[in-house]
Amino acid sequence: MSSQPDNGIIQFRSSYGVSETIDRLRQALESHGITVFAHIDFSGDAARAGLTMHGEQMLIFGNPKAGTPLMQQAPLAGLDLPLKALVWDDGQGAAWVACNAPEYVIARHGLPEAMAANLAGPMPLLKQAAGA
Repeated sequence: MSSQPDNGIIQFRSSYGVSETIDRLRQALESHGITVFAHIDFSGDAARAGLTMHGEQMLIFGNPKAGTPLMQQAPLAGLDLPLKALVWDDGQGAAWVACNAPEYVIARHGLPEAMAANLAGPMPLLKQAAGA
């Protein structure tokens, strides 16, 4: 994965286009028992509103057994949970995947560093599914 800038975002290039990347991410998450709560097609919504933009879609996903303990300790962690994966076309022929770094979410909400493990599980799945 790319280095983590100060804003706590992890991003990496996908080997696939936006739609295929989203499908592969969803399949990888669900095959590991991670619930996909929502799929937002920003570019599709823009097109329906008569606007144009490069492909951009998001999955919102998580596991209540992993996220609930964080929100029990710091209710405002719910602002960052469930987790999200944003996939977009950079306009140069590449699709990218971005998500919040688990360590960033933990630090932002003042949670014990050990709780980052609750959020880290999906990260390798995302990278592998994107062929990164």
